[in-house]
Amino acid sequence: MSVLAAVLVYWIASLALNVWLANRYNTRLVRLVVPAIFGITILVVWEGVVRGLEINPVLLPAPTAIGVAFAGALDTLWVDFVQTFVKGALSGYIIGCGAAFLVAVAVDRSPFLQRGLLPVGNFVAALPIIGMAPILVMWFGFDWQSKSAVVVVMVFFPMLVNTVQGLQASDHMQRDLMRTYAASYPQALMKLRLPAAMPFIFNGLKIASTLALIGAIVAEFFGSPIKGMGFRISTEVGRLALDMVWAEIAVAALAGSAFYGSVAMIEKAVTFWHPSQRGQS
Repeated sequence: MSVLAAVLVYWIASLALNVWLANRYNTRLVRLVVPAIFGITILVVWEGVVRGLEINPVLLPAPTAIGVAFAGALDTLWVDFVQTFVKGALSGYIIGCGAAFLVAVAVDRSPFLQRGLLPVGNFVAALPIIGMAPILVMWFGFDWQSKSAVVVVMVFFPMLVNTVQGLQASDHMQRDLMRTYAASYPQALMKLRLPAAMPFIFNGLKIASTLALIGAIVAEFFGSPIKGMGFRISTEVGRLALDMVWAEIAVAALAGSAFYGSVAMIEKAVTFWHPSQRGQS
């Protein structure tokens, strides 16, 4: 019980510190420190609860045990990361988002595609990935190509819908002004509609960045060579090596967060003029 009492005291002290920092200061450093303290607090509480209640490691390993497994399997984790994220998720993300952008421009030019393709896209987007993944694995094989195909299916329509909405974000007066200047569609697209669409496009890119890694990992559950995050998770669960499973989850979380953060940083640099980016120091 002494361990649990210490954990409770630490939790209350960390919460009080975070509340004080968040209410007193509003700087970039504090905005980084507050979530860092919160994350460390979760790990400390997790460790204390597991040790204080003597929870079976098969049910929930302690963070220190996960850290030991992580440090002892860096080579394996790196191979799995390259297979799942670099080959499967990233390639599918680039192909799916790139294709969605090009199709969105075509949809914007064609009322027929707006009325015909988008409803079909919404239907396909609603299909459960758990049902599509085994089909795509059978079509494209068990290597990373099938995982990339699953990611393409997952990211295509969110990116398409956001880009189409963005291309329609400019108002009629602005479009009429471009026509008054005798601007062609490519000129209006580059000088008016794409800049106005950038917040929507980056919203789609950020949504797709979270879906890409999920799709690649889920696809590996249905067939994979002897490497990859999804393969390792399903294999280690069967061996009851939950510390290794959590190590893979940690790699996926770090990779996904870094990927999302990279897209957000690019968005801030490109759409610095947008109201959502103003006043951020």
